[in-house]
Amino acid sequence: MNAGHAQIAERLDALAQVLQALQTPATPAPTVDAAERERLKQEIIGLFRDADTAVKEAQALKDAVKGLAEQWKAVERQHSASTPARSAAPTVSGRIDHLGASTFIEKGWSRLSLGDLDNAETALRRALELAPGSNEAETLLGWTQMLQGHLDAALTSLRAVLGRDASHAMARANLGYVRWRQGQHAEAIEQLATVVRADSDRKATLYAHLYLGMVYFDREMYDDAERFHRAALERGPNLLQGWYELGRTYWFSDRRSEAMAAWKSGAEANKFSPWGKRCAELLASITEGGAPAREL
Repeated sequence: MNAGHAQIAERLDALAQVLQALQTPATPAPTVDAAERERLKQEIIGLFRDADTAVKEAQALKDAVKGLAEQWKAVERQHSASTPARSAAPTVSGRIDHLGASTFIEKGWSRLSLGDLDNAETALRRALELAPGSNEAETLLGWTQMLQGHLDAALTSLRAVLGRDASHAMARANLGYVRWRQGQHAEAIEQLATVVRADSDRKATLYAHLYLGMVYFDREMYDDAERFHRAALERGPNLLQGWYELGRTYWFSDRRSEAMAAWKSGAEANKFSPWGKRCAELLASITEGGAPAREL
């Protein structure tokens, strides 16, 4: 998956949800002041520019690949003229499937990031039909299965990826999460610490810190949990799940005002994102006398 394209798709989906909410008569639209409208306008302008740049870069890459194809044809003609006939070279169908798979991978990641797990799974399974053995697609599928609570299926997917590429950091980070959810704390910490030490993939390292914080929270080691959640937020301030989990850590270590401040930060960072909404809902619940759940 092209990370830049995935980010553009994620931003597009987020903005589309915001605008749909504002346009739907059946749903009371959130109050949007002039400053918020201007921010949305600038986000759309920025997204258009980024998308335009991505299209131009993709076209330039496509033209370069066409040039390579022409060069290859020339080499083939020259070679065929001087050598006996041999079996035909592989067709381009595999490459077409790979290009099709990348579209479904990006769609799967976009759906996953928005919490739309069923559609994410559908897109990623389609990607694997088009590109069997794709580490990227199978890692994202394992991630989706993990969040669906299908831990055995996730374990199978992630171990398959690591069997092909033991250095795949994102698969290992998610494997650590799965083993924690299966009650294997020591193995979970080992897998996640391996990702943190290697620091070879920014996203994997970010989530490894988040998951380590969740493991230590589960073990009631709140100082360590806070340390890893804060490290995750330093690496990815937009990882709103980090604010949610940091707030839970504070709450259950009897630091209620800091917990409220953490959830407020998450809610204000992006009130339309899934984790921003969860932070806001939890704040509202506590205001009405509720409390966060200890278990996920």
